[in-house]
Amino acid sequence: MRILIVGSGGREHALAWKIAQSPLVKKIYCAPGNAGIAGVAECVPLRSSDIEGLLKFAEENQIDLTVVGPEDPLILGIVDRFESKGLRIFGPSADPARIEGSKAFSKHLMQTANIPTADYRVCESAISANAYLHEYYALHGADFPVVIKADGLAAGKGVIVAQNSEEARNAIHRMMSERVFGDAGAQVVIEECLFGEEASIMAITDGVTVLPLLPSQDHKRIGEGDTGANTGGMGAYTPVPACPPSIVQLAMTQILEPAVAAIGELGLPYQGVLYAGIMITESGLKTIEFNCRLGDPETQVVLPMLQSDLVPLLIAVTDCTLDKQQPKWRSGAATTVVAASKGYPAHYETGKVITGLDSAALQENCVVFHAGTRFEGDEVVTDGGRVLSVTGLGASIMDAVANAYVGMSHLNFEGMTYRKDIAYRALRG
Repeated sequence: MRILIVGSGGREHALAWKIAQSPLVKKIYCAPGNAGIAGVAECVPLRSSDIEGLLKFAEENQIDLTVVGPEDPLILGIVDRFESKGLRIFGPSADPARIEGSKAFSKHLMQTANIPTADYRVCESAISANAYLHEYYALHGADFPVVIKADGLAAGKGVIVAQNSEEARNAIHRMMSERVFGDAGAQVVIEECLFGEEASIMAITDGVTVLPLLPSQDHKRIGEGDTGANTGGMGAYTPVPACPPSIVQLAMTQILEPAVAAIGELGLPYQGVLYAGIMITESGLKTIEFNCRLGDPETQVVLPMLQSDLVPLLIAVTDCTLDKQQPKWRSGAATTVVAASKGYPAHYETGKVITGLDSAALQENCVVFHAGTRFEGDEVVTDGGRVLSVTGLGASIMDAVANAYVGMSHLNFEGMTYRKDIAYRALRG
């Protein structure tokens, strides 16, 4: 098989790394890829949003399967375009991808399908948002937290947990008046703040069968102890002690399966990855959000734990034969730690030389996945906010954490920053 992977981040490197292990695959391309992906695939200088360019490339190079990593091309309709030309592609079409592209659409779907989630209000103007905040704080008190989400895509950063009314009104002003997240903040969703343990449960589905992957937990905040600004993710681990198989089964029956069924009832069959961010609360499971693709950095811990071949699962989704597949998982645990550029998630510089890549890759039970990297001559340099992630494997979470940080200790670039407490919830018992 000839496979094209769309994207350039750590998730796509993990996909390329895993797909390259399949005996079914003869050639892998990645558009646009990064310096690490170039070690297992031929990188193609096409942006992930260049749907027509990607389509032309797939036709000319007789691509047997295209695997889409990021959400943007899915929401832009890459699956619809490829399928119109008879090309096999893994991912949901544009209409069901709205489950991530619009927080309002997602919350409405949850409400109509009786999927447990936080109370919310969709607000189309700063006036209506502030009016709802007045109601919210009259009920909860001025020092109660609230969650404010930009309705559209904001690269994983469009969610603000305001700790009090002053922070909430400032968040509304920044999103809706200053447009710090661009058009994504033209409409916002204001949600009741939930309390409990978070987990990410990603599943693959052909529109009928829904097959869960291993649950994981990521760390969104830039600072240790989950402080500071939201990011695209600073690390992750699996398994999650707070999310045993019984919780995964509840998430399947209460959240993921109803969501796939509800989308199907709209005439929008969902095929690809459905990712549910859940909160395990004292009153039961609640859905925080849905995503239409694999998570990043969750993929960097889930795929290394997959013992069986990934490619037959991807094909089964496109052929609607997922009921015949049963993936096999390794025992033990995986942890990934993200190295970011100084200043991320705000302003950061690129072009910093990365050292220690070879020695880090040689560490036992350690895999280095590139995200924001590129070649500059013979050197690998930084090319993004999240630069690399180091995944450690081990018999326990403690072992996996130790191996990840051993690998990270070999890496260096000017301004490199990373959290030292990944998986701290699991380790504190």
